[in-house]
Amino acid sequence: MSKRDYYEILGVERTVSDAELKKSFRRIAMKCHPDRCPDDPAAQEKFKEAKEAYEILADAQKRAAYDQYGHAAFEGGGFGRGGGAGFGDVGDIFGDIFGDIFGGGGGRQRARRGSDLRYMMDLDLEEAVFGVEKKIDIPTQVNCQHCNGTGSEDGKVSTCTTCHGHGRVRMQNGIFSIQQACPTCHGSGQSVDKPCKKCHGEGRLEESRTLSVRIPAGVDNGDRIRLTGQGEAGPAGSPAGDLYVEVRVREHDIFQRDGSDLYCEVPIRFAQAALGTDLKVPTLEGDVSINVPPETQTGHQFRLRGRGVKSVRGGRTGDLICTVVVETPVRLTKEQRELLQQLEATFDGAEAGKHTPRSTTFIDGVKQFWSRVTS
Repeated sequence: MSKRDYYEILGVERTVSDAELKKSFRRIAMKCHPDRCPDDPAAQEKFKEAKEAYEILADAQKRAAYDQYGHAAFEGGGFGRGGGAGFGDVGDIFGDIFGDIFGGGGGRQRARRGSDLRYMMDLDLEEAVFGVEKKIDIPTQVNCQHCNGTGSEDGKVSTCTTCHGHGRVRMQNGIFSIQQACPTCHGSGQSVDKPCKKCHGEGRLEESRTLSVRIPAGVDNGDRIRLTGQGEAGPAGSPAGDLYVEVRVREHDIFQRDGSDLYCEVPIRFAQAALGTDLKVPTLEGDVSINVPPETQTGHQFRLRGRGVKSVRGGRTGDLICTVVVETPVRLTKEQRELLQQLEATFDGAEAGKHTPRSTTFIDGVKQFWSRVTS
């Protein structure tokens, strides 16, 4: 029996962000969790599906494998899924999403990570197609070197007396038990008696960092590259967040991209279109020749297979589609004008229509239209 698409199960697009992915899973889990629906097998099955989908898509490496190979990426033990569709390890996922609502299950508290950062990177089409390495400057917060991120001037750190090192405090409101970050230590679970003079006890300082980012070949608008641990440093030495580099491709003078295919317009003179010619057209890897047959009309397309883009997710290389545009000559000399007048004169007479089939069809259509309107 074939499995449903993970994105379909969670009701999201394939370009969904991590935050929206988590939000979608939370919405399904709030509705279908076994604790809420103990007598509803259908809801429990829906939760199992959603949990399995979230386990895969929330992991960047597993998600990339699924995007490329689908469910086959996890057959035969290629990427272990842990608990599969069971409920044994639900605390790892469920606690992360619902800790603030249900109290986190009483296990070891997670360290409060630093904030994730986003960087918009503008690329030329050639850079996006072939890949490039870029250096970027990121203004962020980094661990204070003076106190090694502890926030303590003398290096001594004690357990917070408010939360007893848990980093969170529990508030009881009737039958509901709600957790929130400790107001004293701001979630770190630690306190210092002598704050660091350089960072004033924060354990972090504002700084601009230069990073080298490798952009893989084939990226497109909206693609994101995650640099793990390159976001803001966490408070009191806790783990740093991630940096997401989002790609934005500049408009190109010649080519337009649609997925793996490239499009361009090729202007030709009307004599070339009428008589036929060989043309050199640009590709991303140099010029190639195409044969334009006689009587070619504006809008005729030539497909050059394999001259497009190979997606970063793999698969076939796209095509280059060249659209012919017949260009009207300008700034004519007297001789050129006279020659065109002589050519135009040859189109008069009963057989003129055979030289301009589209014009004749258009005129006949106009006549039929007015006949219907006036009848």
